[in-house]
Amino acid sequence: MLSSFDFVRQSLELHLFFARIMKEHSFFLEAGFTTRDNSFTRKADEFRMEFDRLLIDVVSISNGIVSQSVIHSGEVFTPYTLDAETVSSYYSGVRIPINITQAEINLMGGETVTINPFLEQRVVSVNNRAIGLIKALITFKETILSNVLSCKMFTLNYPLLIDHIMREARLYVQMVQQLQSREEMSIEKEALQQELFWNRIMAEHSKFIRGLLDPTEDQLINTAHDFGNEFDQLTTEAKAAVDMTIPLEKVTEDSLNAVQRIRDFKEQGTKGLLECKIKSIIIPLLGDHTLREANHFLRLLKQFEVKPISK
Repeated sequence: MLSSFDFVRQSLELHLFFARIMKEHSFFLEAGFTTRDNSFTRKADEFRMEFDRLLIDVVSISNGIVSQSVIHSGEVFTPYTLDAETVSSYYSGVRIPINITQAEINLMGGETVTINPFLEQRVVSVNNRAIGLIKALITFKETILSNVLSCKMFTLNYPLLIDHIMREARLYVQMVQQLQSREEMSIEKEALQQELFWNRIMAEHSKFIRGLLDPTEDQLINTAHDFGNEFDQLTTEAKAAVDMTIPLEKVTEDSLNAVQRIRDFKEQGTKGLLECKIKSIIIPLLGDHTLREANHFLRLLKQFEVKPISK
Protein backbone atom coordinates (compact mmCIF):
# COMPACT_ATOMS: atom_id res chain seq x y z
CA MET A 1 0.00 0.00 0.00
CA LEU A 2 1.22 3.47 -0.85
CA SER A 3 1.78 5.84 2.05
CA SER A 4 -0.24 9.07 2.11
CA PHE A 5 2.90 11.00 1.21
CA ASP A 6 3.72 8.80 -1.81
CA PHE A 7 0.09 8.80 -2.93
CA VAL A 8 -0.13 12.60 -2.91
CA ARG A 9 3.29 13.23 -4.43
CA GLN A 10 3.02 10.60 -7.17
CA SER A 11 -0.49 11.74 -8.09
CA LEU A 12 0.54 15.38 -8.43
CA GLU A 13 3.70 14.54 -10.37
CA LEU A 14 1.74 12.36 -12.75
CA HIS A 15 -0.79 15.12 -13.42
CA LEU A 16 1.88 17.80 -13.86
CA PHE A 17 3.25 15.78 -16.77
CA PHE A 18 0.21 14.11 -18.26
CA ALA A 19 -2.51 16.77 -17.83
CA ARG A 20 -0.38 19.12 -19.95
CA ILE A 21 0.12 16.35 -22.51
CA MET A 22 -3.67 15.82 -22.70
CA LYS A 23 -4.45 19.53 -23.10
CA GLU A 24 -1.95 19.67 -25.95
CA HIS A 25 -3.42 16.57 -27.57
CA SER A 26 -6.74 18.42 -27.54
CA PHE A 27 -5.07 21.45 -29.12
CA PHE A 28 -3.44 19.36 -31.88
CA LEU A 29 -6.80 17.74 -32.65
CA GLU A 30 -8.53 21.14 -32.59
CA ALA A 31 -6.03 22.60 -35.06
CA GLY A 32 -6.38 19.65 -37.45
CA PHE A 33 -10.11 19.62 -38.27
CA THR A 34 -11.65 21.15 -41.39
CA THR A 35 -14.37 23.83 -41.33
CA ARG A 36 -17.02 21.17 -41.96
CA ASP A 37 -16.25 19.49 -38.63
CA ASN A 38 -16.47 22.63 -36.49
CA SER A 39 -18.49 20.73 -33.86
CA PHE A 40 -15.40 18.53 -33.31
CA THR A 41 -13.24 21.66 -33.21
CA ARG A 42 -15.44 23.08 -30.43
CA LYS A 43 -15.40 19.79 -28.51
CA ALA A 44 -11.61 19.55 -28.71
CA ASP A 45 -11.39 23.14 -27.45
CA GLU A 46 -13.65 22.26 -24.52
CA PHE A 47 -11.36 19.35 -23.59
CA ARG A 48 -8.32 21.63 -23.87
CA MET A 49 -9.86 24.11 -21.45
CA GLU A 50 -10.98 21.36 -19.04
CA PHE A 51 -7.41 20.07 -18.84
CA ASP A 52 -6.22 23.66 -18.37
CA ARG A 53 -8.49 23.90 -15.33
CA LEU A 54 -7.32 20.53 -14.02
CA LEU A 55 -3.67 21.55 -14.40
CA ILE A 56 -4.27 24.89 -12.68
CA ASP A 57 -5.70 23.05 -9.66
CA VAL A 58 -2.80 20.58 -9.63
CA VAL A 59 -0.20 23.36 -9.78
CA SER A 60 -1.95 25.24 -6.97
CA ILE A 61 -1.40 22.37 -4.53
CA SER A 62 1.97 21.05 -5.79
CA ASN A 63 4.30 23.69 -4.37
CA GLY A 64 6.65 22.24 -1.78
CA ILE A 65 5.25 18.73 -2.27
CA VAL A 66 6.47 17.43 -5.63
CA SER A 67 10.10 16.40 -5.97
CA GLN A 68 12.88 18.63 -7.26
CA SER A 69 13.88 15.90 -9.71
CA VAL A 70 10.51 16.07 -11.50
CA ILE A 71 10.38 19.88 -11.57
CA HIS A 72 13.86 20.08 -13.08
CA SER A 73 13.56 17.06 -15.37
CA GLY A 74 12.19 19.03 -18.32
CA GLU A 75 9.01 16.95 -18.42
CA VAL A 76 6.77 19.57 -16.79
CA PHE A 77 8.15 22.48 -18.83
CA THR A 78 11.28 23.25 -20.85
CA PRO A 79 13.12 26.51 -21.58
CA TYR A 80 11.09 26.60 -24.81
CA THR A 81 7.56 25.93 -23.56
CA LEU A 82 6.47 29.54 -23.06
CA ASP A 83 7.72 30.59 -26.50
CA ALA A 84 6.24 27.49 -28.12
CA GLU A 85 2.85 28.25 -26.59
CA THR A 86 3.01 31.91 -27.61
CA VAL A 87 3.99 31.18 -31.22
CA SER A 88 1.54 28.28 -31.58
CA SER A 89 -1.26 30.48 -30.23
CA TYR A 90 -0.33 33.13 -32.80
CA TYR A 91 -0.33 30.61 -35.66
CA SER A 92 -3.59 28.91 -34.68
CA GLY A 93 -5.64 31.73 -33.19
CA VAL A 94 -6.29 29.50 -30.15
CA ARG A 95 -5.74 31.28 -26.84
CA ILE A 96 -3.26 29.19 -24.88
CA PRO A 97 -2.97 30.42 -21.26
CA ILE A 98 0.76 30.83 -20.60
CA ASN A 99 0.07 31.73 -16.95
CA ILE A 100 -0.04 27.98 -16.17
CA THR A 101 3.50 27.51 -17.47
CA GLN A 102 4.64 30.62 -15.58
CA ALA A 103 3.20 29.15 -12.36
CA GLU A 104 4.96 25.83 -13.01
CA ILE A 105 8.29 27.59 -13.52
CA ASN A 106 7.89 29.06 -10.01
CA LEU A 107 7.16 25.70 -8.36
CA MET A 108 9.46 24.68 -5.50
CA GLY A 109 10.21 21.07 -4.69
CA GLY A 110 9.95 19.60 -1.21
CA GLU A 111 11.53 16.52 0.27
CA THR A 112 9.96 16.37 3.74
CA VAL A 113 6.39 17.52 4.10
CA THR A 114 3.50 16.41 6.28
CA ILE A 115 0.40 15.37 4.37
CA ASN A 116 -2.78 16.33 6.20
CA PRO A 117 -6.11 14.55 5.60
CA PHE A 118 -7.61 17.59 3.86
CA LEU A 119 -4.81 17.66 1.25
CA GLU A 120 -5.03 13.91 0.74
CA GLN A 121 -8.79 14.11 0.15
CA ARG A 122 -8.28 16.98 -2.26
CA VAL A 123 -5.89 14.82 -4.30
CA VAL A 124 -8.40 11.96 -4.25
CA SER A 125 -10.95 14.37 -5.74
CA VAL A 126 -8.49 15.59 -8.38
CA ASN A 127 -7.77 11.99 -9.35
CA ASN A 128 -11.45 11.14 -9.68
CA ARG A 129 -12.02 14.24 -11.77
CA ALA A 130 -9.04 13.35 -13.97
CA ILE A 131 -10.26 9.78 -14.50
CA GLY A 132 -13.63 10.98 -15.78
CA LEU A 133 -12.05 13.61 -18.01
CA ILE A 134 -9.44 11.26 -19.50
CA LYS A 135 -12.02 8.57 -20.22
CA ALA A 136 -14.19 11.11 -22.04
CA LEU A 137 -11.19 12.26 -24.09
CA ILE A 138 -10.35 8.65 -24.98
CA THR A 139 -13.90 8.16 -26.28
CA PHE A 140 -13.57 11.38 -28.32
CA LYS A 141 -10.28 10.18 -29.83
CA GLU A 142 -11.79 6.77 -30.60
CA THR A 143 -14.66 8.46 -32.47
CA ILE A 144 -12.25 10.61 -34.49
CA LEU A 145 -10.07 7.64 -35.43
CA SER A 146 -13.09 5.57 -36.43
CA ASN A 147 -14.38 8.42 -38.60
CA VAL A 148 -11.00 8.92 -40.26
CA LEU A 149 -10.46 5.21 -40.96
CA SER A 150 -13.96 4.87 -42.45
CA CYS A 151 -13.44 7.98 -44.63
CA LYS A 152 -16.17 9.94 -42.85
CA MET A 153 -13.76 12.67 -41.78
CA PHE A 154 -10.60 14.38 -42.98
CA THR A 155 -8.10 15.75 -40.51
CA LEU A 156 -4.54 17.01 -40.82
CA ASN A 157 -3.48 14.55 -38.10
CA TYR A 158 -2.16 11.15 -39.14
CA PRO A 159 -4.38 8.20 -38.16
CA LEU A 160 -1.33 6.76 -36.36
CA LEU A 161 -0.97 10.01 -34.41
CA ILE A 162 -4.59 9.77 -33.25
CA ASP A 163 -4.00 6.16 -32.17
CA HIS A 164 -0.71 7.24 -30.56
CA ILE A 165 -2.33 9.94 -28.40
CA MET A 166 -5.14 7.54 -27.50
CA ARG A 167 -2.59 5.05 -26.10
CA GLU A 168 -0.99 7.81 -24.03
CA ALA A 169 -4.38 8.70 -22.57
CA ARG A 170 -5.03 5.05 -21.72
CA LEU A 171 -1.70 4.80 -19.89
CA TYR A 172 -2.52 7.99 -17.97
CA VAL A 173 -5.93 6.80 -16.79
CA GLN A 174 -4.52 3.38 -15.88
CA MET A 175 -1.84 4.99 -13.71
CA VAL A 176 -4.32 7.32 -11.98
CA GLN A 177 -6.58 4.34 -11.22
CA GLN A 178 -3.64 2.43 -9.75
CA LEU A 179 -2.84 5.39 -7.52
CA GLN A 180 -6.47 5.65 -6.40
CA SER A 181 -6.33 2.00 -5.31
CA ARG A 182 -3.04 2.79 -3.48
CA GLU A 183 -1.36 0.09 -5.55
CA GLU A 184 2.43 0.07 -5.27
CA MET A 185 4.00 -1.35 -8.44
CA SER A 186 7.24 -3.31 -8.36
CA ILE A 187 10.16 -1.56 -10.06
CA GLU A 188 10.57 -4.50 -12.44
CA LYS A 189 6.92 -4.48 -13.51
CA GLU A 190 6.98 -0.72 -13.95
CA ALA A 191 10.23 -0.79 -15.94
CA LEU A 192 8.94 -3.46 -18.31
CA GLN A 193 5.68 -1.64 -18.94
CA GLN A 194 7.16 1.84 -19.28
CA GLU A 195 10.13 0.92 -21.46
CA LEU A 196 8.00 -1.07 -23.89
CA PHE A 197 5.46 1.76 -24.05
CA TRP A 198 7.82 4.71 -24.39
CA ASN A 199 10.24 3.10 -26.85
CA ARG A 200 7.30 2.65 -29.20
CA ILE A 201 6.25 6.27 -28.59
CA MET A 202 9.78 7.48 -29.42
CA ALA A 203 9.75 5.44 -32.64
CA GLU A 204 6.46 7.00 -33.68
CA HIS A 205 7.65 10.52 -32.80
CA SER A 206 10.57 9.97 -35.17
CA LYS A 207 8.22 8.89 -37.96
CA PHE A 208 5.86 11.84 -37.38
CA ILE A 209 8.80 14.27 -37.50
CA ARG A 210 10.08 12.61 -40.68
CA GLY A 211 6.67 12.96 -42.33
CA LEU A 212 6.04 16.56 -41.26
CA LEU A 213 9.37 17.99 -42.37
CA ASP A 214 9.57 19.80 -45.70
CA PRO A 215 10.86 17.41 -48.42
CA THR A 216 13.94 19.63 -48.83
CA GLU A 217 15.11 18.98 -45.24
CA ASP A 218 17.10 15.89 -46.32
CA GLN A 219 19.48 15.71 -43.36
CA LEU A 220 16.77 16.05 -40.72
CA ILE A 221 14.56 13.56 -42.57
CA ASN A 222 17.39 11.01 -42.65
CA THR A 223 18.15 11.52 -38.95
CA ALA A 224 14.49 11.11 -38.00
CA HIS A 225 14.27 7.99 -40.20
CA ASP A 226 17.31 6.47 -38.45
CA PHE A 227 15.82 7.18 -35.02
CA GLY A 228 12.59 5.51 -36.11
CA ASN A 229 14.46 2.35 -37.04
CA GLU A 230 16.52 2.43 -33.84
CA PHE A 231 13.49 2.77 -31.58
CA ASP A 232 11.61 0.07 -33.52
CA GLN A 233 14.51 -2.22 -32.62
CA LEU A 234 14.43 -1.08 -28.99
CA THR A 235 10.69 -1.80 -28.90
CA THR A 236 11.46 -5.32 -30.13
CA GLU A 237 14.11 -5.65 -27.40
CA ALA A 238 11.64 -4.47 -24.75
CA LYS A 239 9.13 -7.10 -25.92
CA ALA A 240 11.87 -9.71 -25.62
CA ALA A 241 12.53 -8.55 -22.05
CA VAL A 242 8.83 -8.99 -21.28
CA ASP A 243 9.14 -12.54 -22.62
CA MET A 244 12.33 -12.90 -20.53
CA THR A 245 14.50 -13.84 -23.53
CA ILE A 246 16.91 -10.94 -22.91
CA PRO A 247 17.77 -9.15 -19.63
CA LEU A 248 15.87 -5.96 -18.85
CA GLU A 249 19.13 -4.25 -17.85
CA LYS A 250 20.34 -4.44 -21.47
CA VAL A 251 17.15 -2.81 -22.75
CA THR A 252 17.43 -0.04 -20.15
CA GLU A 253 21.05 0.69 -21.06
CA ASP A 254 20.36 0.71 -24.82
CA SER A 255 17.22 2.82 -24.36
CA LEU A 256 18.98 5.35 -22.13
CA ASN A 257 21.65 5.95 -24.75
CA ALA A 258 19.12 6.32 -27.57
CA VAL A 259 16.73 8.57 -25.61
CA GLN A 260 19.54 10.94 -24.67
CA ARG A 261 20.35 11.34 -28.37
CA ILE A 262 16.76 11.76 -29.58
CA ARG A 263 16.15 14.19 -26.75
CA ASP A 264 19.00 16.36 -28.07
CA PHE A 265 17.62 16.04 -31.61
CA LYS A 266 14.17 17.17 -30.44
CA GLU A 267 15.65 20.09 -28.52
CA GLN A 268 17.56 21.26 -31.60
CA GLY A 269 14.40 20.82 -33.65
CA THR A 270 12.25 22.82 -31.23
CA LYS A 271 14.80 25.64 -31.22
CA GLY A 272 14.95 25.52 -35.02
CA LEU A 273 11.18 25.77 -35.30
CA LEU A 274 11.00 28.71 -32.91
CA GLU A 275 13.82 30.50 -34.73
CA CYS A 276 12.16 29.81 -38.12
CA LYS A 277 15.21 27.87 -39.32
CA ILE A 278 13.45 24.59 -40.18
CA LYS A 279 11.01 24.18 -43.05
CA SER A 280 8.12 21.97 -41.96
CA ILE A 281 4.43 21.76 -41.11
CA ILE A 282 5.27 21.12 -37.44
CA ILE A 283 3.64 23.59 -35.06
CA PRO A 284 6.28 24.57 -32.45
CA LEU A 285 4.26 23.31 -29.47
CA LEU A 286 4.40 19.81 -30.98
CA GLY A 287 8.19 20.01 -30.94
CA ASP A 288 8.24 21.03 -27.28
CA HIS A 289 5.59 18.39 -26.50
CA THR A 290 7.75 15.56 -27.87
CA LEU A 291 10.80 16.99 -26.10
CA ARG A 292 8.99 16.84 -22.75
CA GLU A 293 7.98 13.24 -23.39
CA ALA A 294 11.61 12.33 -24.10
CA ASN A 295 12.65 14.07 -20.87
CA HIS A 296 9.99 12.11 -18.97
CA PHE A 297 11.21 8.80 -20.40
CA LEU A 298 14.81 9.77 -19.65
CA ARG A 299 13.99 10.39 -15.99
CA LEU A 300 12.24 7.03 -15.75
CA LEU A 301 15.17 5.21 -17.35
CA LYS A 302 17.64 6.81 -14.94
CA GLN A 303 15.36 5.77 -12.09
CA PHE A 304 15.24 2.18 -13.38
CA GLU A 305 19.01 2.16 -13.86
CA VAL A 306 19.67 3.31 -10.30
CA LYS A 307 17.16 1.09 -8.53
CA PRO A 308 18.02 -2.62 -8.25
CA ILE A 309 15.74 -4.79 -10.37
CA SER A 310 14.98 -8.29 -9.09
CA LYS A 311 16.10 -11.26 -11.14
